[in-house]
Amino acid sequence: MAEVYLTPEGKKELDDKLAYLKNIRRTEIAELISEARAQGDLSENAEYDAAKELQAKNEYEIAEVEAMLKNAIVIGSSSSNANTVTVGSTVSLRNITKNRDDEYQIVGAAEADPFKKRISNNSPVGNGLIGHKLGETVEVTTPGGVIKYVITGIK
Repeated sequence: MAEVYLTPEGKKELDDKLAYLKNIRRTEIAELISEARAQGDLSENAEYDAAKELQAKNEYEIAEVEAMLKNAIVIGSSSSNANTVTVGSTVSLRNITKNRDDEYQIVGAAEADPFKKRISNNSPVGNGLIGHKLGETVEVTTPGGVIKYVITGIK
């Protein structure tokens, strides 16, 4: 698995999720399996099959979260430079193409959420901004066409 960029909050969320999946959800599913076994014949027991499927999904999710945490690179203010856009930067932009101001935090794909103004470092805009400096004009090719930005602030 490739490197996974996470904010400190994102890492905590994954740690909490892993603890829940291992300690609480596993126990809940074990109880479902136990109740289904108590009903008798397992060969025609839909509840048993459903519980076993839940168990498999939970174990897959545990493995997925563990792999993400194993490959996590925690980003934060110490990894960002106030003059250059990096993963973890919050970037203020003047969108020249649409004549408006935008602000995005560049995060890893695992935490991207456009509704919270968090864009992936792998997205066209995120990738296009990385490495550029305060005051630079950047042209980004997106599926909707080319967008021209001026970087007005980096935090």
